[in-house]
Amino acid sequence: MIQPRTLKGFRDYLPDLMIPREWMLEQARKVYRSYGFAPIDTPALEYADILLGKGGAETDKQLYRFTDHGGRDVALRFDLTVPFARFAAEHIATLGVPFKRYHMGPVWRGENTQRGRYREFWQCDFDTIGTTSNAADVETALVIHDLMTALGMERFEIRINNRLLLNGVLQQFGLSELAAAVLRTLDKLPKIGREATSVELVRSVGITSEQANKVLDLASTSGTNAEVLDRVEHDFGSQPQVAEGLARLRQLLDAAREAGIPERRLRIDLAICRGLDYYTGTIYETFLTDLPQIGSVCSGGRYDDLASLYTRQKLPGVGASLGLDRLLAALEELQLLTKVSTPAPVLVVQFSPDYIGRYQALARQLRADGIGVDVFPEPKKIGAQLQYAEKRGFRLAVIAGPDEFTQGVCKLKDLAQRAETTVEQRLIAAKVKQLLSN
Repeated sequence: MIQPRTLKGFRDYLPDLMIPREWMLEQARKVYRSYGFAPIDTPALEYADILLGKGGAETDKQLYRFTDHGGRDVALRFDLTVPFARFAAEHIATLGVPFKRYHMGPVWRGENTQRGRYREFWQCDFDTIGTTSNAADVETALVIHDLMTALGMERFEIRINNRLLLNGVLQQFGLSELAAAVLRTLDKLPKIGREATSVELVRSVGITSEQANKVLDLASTSGTNAEVLDRVEHDFGSQPQVAEGLARLRQLLDAAREAGIPERRLRIDLAICRGLDYYTGTIYETFLTDLPQIGSVCSGGRYDDLASLYTRQKLPGVGASLGLDRLLAALEELQLLTKVSTPAPVLVVQFSPDYIGRYQALARQLRADGIGVDVFPEPKKIGAQLQYAEKRGFRLAVIAGPDEFTQGVCKLKDLAQRAETTVEQRLIAAKVKQLLSN
């Protein structure tokens, strides 16, 4: 016999995880649509040259790449942003600009598995392409905030920075030529710490210890948002890129505050740089206050040059992505998931197969009112059926036998409260809704 097993970095999702996972997808879809983002989809498989070199050397190593049956060099997408840049270059004449899209689907990276990280995982992206306006960057922060609150998160922090600011400072440090490699390494700072990051900057990137300390001192700048930005302006504000990055960050903070976003939810963090090479402006990472070590659960930024690899038309973009499976893993660890194994809140108990038509009629009556119902398939003892209902997470059980059908009534059992109510069958939908709302 073949041993049933899954590949390292991949996982099965049982109903008690898929139900909250699908609910999270629904919430993300609602938030994205409320801002006017339209749905798109792209293939999981792309020509390899579409994906290669877009995220950096490390990302290229992680590609699931192979030659297909037609002899083509192909690879599985490693994110949804690069395929979107290709998509926009191919279809923008039809779509027009600015174009706002959302896209939810699986991506694949052959990286080392660790806490909250898998080799196959879902991303829930939203992007605006075709504008350099800082208003789109502001809106990205607002969407992230509203997405997290829609998912029931109260204790989170959106950390923001700007690649213009970082690149300008690195230019003053004499590191322009090595900026991409420096930022890729700096992105590891929260994971490996200052000492290991410094060693890697010197040994792998090739900068001096003095330069490494300057970079890490910048990343460690602390204080309120105003204090951090004032410090950067004082030390580096004469550099044009730094000045532009500062102006965009200040405008974002002011606009978010005016739009009603609590100041505690947005924080300037100069250590945030994003590991992918295509970012050019504002960047975002979102951390759970109670589990920051699991990493960012919603990240993104501005990428003004990515689409230029596929078209001569200038198509600057900005957006972010919810890491669905990482957030789900975090919620599991924090024990914030209410796990149930059924999407239907009501179970119809079966006394006898002679009444199966009536049980199905009751179920259909409830479904017509928008209530999910499951009918137990076998006439087992009521105790066994109720035990099954409790284990699966049903909230109510509908119980009716020959006497109840003769009288035109049925019993509703609240499984959590252990309370039972008798109700006329014609009024059952209204009573069920009342009990479920309680």
